[in-house]
Amino acid sequence: MGAGTGERVGQRDPAKRSGFIVVVSVHKGVRVMVLRKTVILAWTLFLLVFGSFAPKLPSVLMDHGLFPDGEYARVEQILSSDFRIPKDPVILLFEKKPSVAPQQFRQFIQQTLFQMRGIEGIGRIVSPFQREGMFNGNFTYALLGLKPDSRNIPVTLDDIQRRLAPAAEISVSMTGKPVVQTDVNRASRHDLQKAERIGVAAAFLVIWVAFGTIALALIPIIVGLISVTGTMGIMYLLGTQVELSNFVLNVIPMVGLALSMDFALMIVSRFREEAEKAPLGQALEITMNTAGRAVLLSATCVFLGLTGILWIPLPMFSSIAIGAMIVLTVSVWLTLTLIPALLSVLWPILRSGRKPRPAFAHRKIWDAISAFVLKRPVRMGLLASLFLMGCCLPLSRMRVTVPDATSLPPNEPSRLAFESYEAEFFSPSRSDVYLIVEGPAQKLNKEDWQNAYALVRELKNDPDVQEVDSVFGALRVPPERLYDLMQDTRIKEKYEPVLQPFISDNKMLVRVSLRGAPTSPKVMDWLRLREQEGVSSDIRFLLGGEAKYRQEVFDDIFRSIPYALLFILVSNYAVLFVAFRSLLLPFKTIVMNLLSLGASFGILAWIFEEGLFGMEPGSIAIMIPVFIFGLVFGISMDYGVFLLSRIFEVYRQTRDNDRAVMTGLASTGRIITSAAAIMIAVTVPFAFGEVAGVKQLGIGIAAAIFIDATVIRMVLVPSLMKLLGKWNWWAPRKTP
Repeated sequence: MGAGTGERVGQRDPAKRSGFIVVVSVHKGVRVMVLRKTVILAWTLFLLVFGSFAPKLPSVLMDHGLFPDGEYARVEQILSSDFRIPKDPVILLFEKKPSVAPQQFRQFIQQTLFQMRGIEGIGRIVSPFQREGMFNGNFTYALLGLKPDSRNIPVTLDDIQRRLAPAAEISVSMTGKPVVQTDVNRASRHDLQKAERIGVAAAFLVIWVAFGTIALALIPIIVGLISVTGTMGIMYLLGTQVELSNFVLNVIPMVGLALSMDFALMIVSRFREEAEKAPLGQALEITMNTAGRAVLLSATCVFLGLTGILWIPLPMFSSIAIGAMIVLTVSVWLTLTLIPALLSVLWPILRSGRKPRPAFAHRKIWDAISAFVLKRPVRMGLLASLFLMGCCLPLSRMRVTVPDATSLPPNEPSRLAFESYEAEFFSPSRSDVYLIVEGPAQKLNKEDWQNAYALVRELKNDPDVQEVDSVFGALRVPPERLYDLMQDTRIKEKYEPVLQPFISDNKMLVRVSLRGAPTSPKVMDWLRLREQEGVSSDIRFLLGGEAKYRQEVFDDIFRSIPYALLFILVSNYAVLFVAFRSLLLPFKTIVMNLLSLGASFGILAWIFEEGLFGMEPGSIAIMIPVFIFGLVFGISMDYGVFLLSRIFEVYRQTRDNDRAVMTGLASTGRIITSAAAIMIAVTVPFAFGEVAGVKQLGIGIAAAIFIDATVIRMVLVPSLMKLLGKWNWWAPRKTP
């Protein structure tokens, strides 16, 4: 808005015209007149309508959503439909004391499985007496295949648990992916409730201290609760149509509360500053043209950062990105409409009987910090850089993994059962792979049998292969002879018990055991190489199993990250270039964000590698660095844009770089610190949750925000801007 427009607003306060308030768009010269009562009523209706659906959100959430759409999924389907191997079954682990007789153990197992037959959600039961390899000393296990409707899984699992009755000296426990995921969902909901109680209360205290009045402090809290509650209702409606990751339940409150409160803090703080010097309407107008513009710029950068996550072709990332983008959009609309409406209602009441504050009284400490940093830009810049590099050192030791039962607390029953199952029936140095040979016709022909036999022999001679289990080993008959036997119906029926686990129409199952853990680079390279051979060789085959699943998850993420990263960096650079009309500032801002992220990743790796602060030592869940990058990169832009907007505002008025930097840093220091404190207050409680991934997300975001708001924004950015001087504002063909 031009100066003339501002003067006219000052002469006749628009907030007093027929109950209207002024909500000024960030586009120069555009003014939108909105009835404050209408705005408040509209958001009240929004909260009532969508908030009524919010409690139902957990009922439509699925598991983590790390489902690659590749060979693994195809093999899982074939194993279930053709070879009667349930997809992601519930595992019943039986354990007996040595004194228990085998017949007594057998009777207990049969009785337990008989009880399972009356459960509606169970589609198939695989008894340990039906297959080899399901007994190991005092341990055995059975598989319960669940029906496809995963929304009913918790009910089915509760029914199973009620029917499990341990006997004297015999125990039975339940585990498997559906059980573990249900426990993770339950723990995530508990983590969310605890984090909300602590985080909202802590954030309110921070805002109260920042504003000094309860009424103003309630505005960011109200905005945060409306944005989170409304978005959770929207996501419930969306979840009835598409699959949503259970991580949505944690990410939406974390992102929604943090961003909406930060945006509200920026608007209200700037309004208080302007309201000391101008009438209500003019103060609102200036606030929305300055802080409102910064909020919209920040939100655009955050939105682009979340959009980059959509490049990763896994349901987890798409559902998380969509949820975060929706809560961001709701937060921005609340900030640009409801907050001015509330301020226009509350400010006259708050201001009556209130003594004006001395101008800039609260900035003394930030003036001192600004002066200290700007007098020593080289030393302060070097110290900040050395600190950040030190934080980045543990990055070389960061290990990422696909989350499993170890995400749960060590004493969780499903985790204990899973660890016993793994220890008794699987070697940590071995990876089991399913290989499905497919013929082009409806039945395997002689050439298919010969090619399959050649493939099995090749696998047995592979130094990376420990064991191969196939129909050729089970019958010890040459492929030509086996083909002839398959043509005789009577002979085929005779050998049906031996053939059934390996042959189904035009498909042959081969079980391969590799040397190495499922996540080892050696196993993953072997799978990638064999996958290429399965497409190009004489006989077509597909690969599946846990090792293949992990390899596909890793590949989907790491192949997509360069494209996502390129999109985020280029799009954010373009937005900042247009906003600040500088070539160097956007580049420097992006580099600063990357430094704070690298430092936070290093701290995260250090904490969980060493098991510090009571954390269980272990690897980082593979999706956590991606989430932290997508979320924190945009949130860091929030602080960066707010600081640069204030510096740019002063520079346009004075054309004095040093004065602009000092004034911008001093005027925004308290706000950025308060905003960071809010963000940390909202995210740190997640670090005390039960689920490892939730802990890592909370610690990673809190560490990144702390570093960004202190070392980066308060020290490194002003030091570099002081050293670069007028080069900060250079751009080709830029008009003065």
